[in-house]
Amino acid sequence: MKRLIVASALLLSAALLNAAEDSKVTFVGADQVAKGGSLATAPNLSITVAHRTEPGMVEVHDKETDTFYVLAGSATIVTGGTMVGGNVTGPGQHRGTDITGGQAQRLAKGDVMVIPAGVPHWFKEVPSSIDYYVVKVIAP
Repeated sequence: MKRLIVASALLLSAALLNAAEDSKVTFVGADQVAKGGSLATAPNLSITVAHRTEPGMVEVHDKETDTFYVLAGSATIVTGGTMVGGNVTGPGQHRGTDITGGQAQRLAKGDVMVIPAGVPHWFKEVPSSIDYYVVKVIAP
């Protein structure tokens, strides 16, 4: 029940943020949510369901705040510090190979993490797999 409340709050927050710019209602049925991937996009936000089975690259988004809600599994994420080996991969998007001076945090089912725009973050360890919602709020 707690998971449903948190997930509903995340989706409601994203919808409220979007309402100021777009009055179109978006509905995503349970079948599509179960498949994962992109669930909704708008000029100032996106919602996806992600699945990881291995670590990723360090990411920094200049204008995107990421909110993660863990559905299943676990991982160790490192946030903050300084990105090492960074390259620009697109407008406002940077990827790197490591973080120095960051803080490691274990994420597990039911956890929520909000990563403000400009903060390096990295799924450093994924012991088995992790499934999570990603709500990206994009600053103008």
